[in-house]
Amino acid sequence: MPIEDYIVTIGLEVHCQINSESKMFCACQTGFGFDPNTNTCPVCLGLPGALPVLNQHAIEQTILAGMLLDCETPEISKWDRKNYFYPDMPKNYQLTQFDQPLCIGGGVPLYDVAYPKEVQKNIPKPGKVVKLTRIHLEEDVAKSTHHSKNTTIDFNRAGTPLMEIVSDPDIDTADEAYAYLKSLQQILIYGEISDADMEKGQMRCDVNISLRPHGQEELGEKVELKNLNSISAVRRSINYEIERQAFELDQGIAQIQSTRRWNDGIGETELMRTKEDAHDYRYFPEPDLLPIRTATAVEKMRPFVPELPHEKRDRFVAEYKISEYDAAVIASERALADFFESAAKPSKAPKKVANWLINNLLSKLNEAELAIGACPLPAATLTQLVDLIEAGTISNNQGKELFEVLWSSPEKDPAATAKEMGFEPADNSLIDGLIDEAIAANPEKVAEIQGGNDKLLNWLTGQVMKASRGKANPKLVTDALRAKLIG
Repeated sequence: MPIEDYIVTIGLEVHCQINSESKMFCACQTGFGFDPNTNTCPVCLGLPGALPVLNQHAIEQTILAGMLLDCETPEISKWDRKNYFYPDMPKNYQLTQFDQPLCIGGGVPLYDVAYPKEVQKNIPKPGKVVKLTRIHLEEDVAKSTHHSKNTTIDFNRAGTPLMEIVSDPDIDTADEAYAYLKSLQQILIYGEISDADMEKGQMRCDVNISLRPHGQEELGEKVELKNLNSISAVRRSINYEIERQAFELDQGIAQIQSTRRWNDGIGETELMRTKEDAHDYRYFPEPDLLPIRTATAVEKMRPFVPELPHEKRDRFVAEYKISEYDAAVIASERALADFFESAAKPSKAPKKVANWLINNLLSKLNEAELAIGACPLPAATLTQLVDLIEAGTISNNQGKELFEVLWSSPEKDPAATAKEMGFEPADNSLIDGLIDEAIAANPEKVAEIQGGNDKLLNWLTGQVMKASRGKANPKLVTDALRAKLIG
């Protein structure tokens, strides 16, 4: 059968490290890039007799994450032991949460700009919110590095506070999974809960995927995909696995519940093991930690709920009259949104600020491989640059030249620099004369404009700009032509 004859069901389990100076159950420092096995103690090394102590900040940040994602927080939450035997957890169990997690339900909205670019113009289910099952808090495990004949273990990561965000089987395609991870990343960064950087291992993802024929209510056997270290790898692995399962089902090969690793080098999944069920982990309540009451933490975190990307997008459209697409692009990154607002609020032309930010500044940042937080150009400078163009002091092309100078010398004053560059506003009487000359020299074009062809105004504007050697402001020229010819 073609792939379209199968219903694809996808669920994601996202592990996300919380921004915290200390680990979940001890005072060891967290972080990235330290020498191996230097940030450890008897607790995170699992030595006999070492007892855990709760990290209150991590609990509060997990509750905040639940608020951002419309989850409910039960009054009581408890801790459990998940038993398994692997070198990355020397005490042979993980401190986690099983049946009473910190957050239940909720959902992740899929932002349009979070989809792959080639999909954004034709999103099958715009505005979809992927339902969540739960968010629970646990300790991260050590980092294992597999070599040809041995494995090395770094316990610096062991014990880092780790949220596990579990979705319902509510995702239909690889593109939706991609948008889910991008949107979730944006929300967690907005809340300053996590940097969610997959390259640094701060966010990791396991995929559960199954296929079943149309008309079958029962889900197909679940296959879990691991070893996914980027959002693009998640997308590629899902597309491959859908094709693999569909092909085998067509051959009459039944799928079994299993775990597969993604081999990015060859672009294929490989069988690791048949999957255990929850009872194989022998969960039981953690005897060294009391359950916690959450009400106080919930009230404490309410004031820290930020304006989220979709809320900021809607406000930018209403307040600054920019397009919904531009607003979505700007709101997709908190630092970018803050920069825009700092430049747009005092500006006389906030819509033009948005255009310059997206088309000029972002392009320059990408070229220089800089994040918006490292932008050398202050927001106030962009405001002044745009306002010079809006006032007719300089043309848009002159603004582009001025922008290049200010990028290299951001300490310079835009207005003073424009004068130094010879960008004096043209004499109005001279421009009026050039406009009259252009009208007189092109009677056929004028007749067409007066007959309803407004587009030719731009052509006449071009003639005036040539005659003024670029000194005239094209917007003012067009307005003057319109007034003289149309009224």
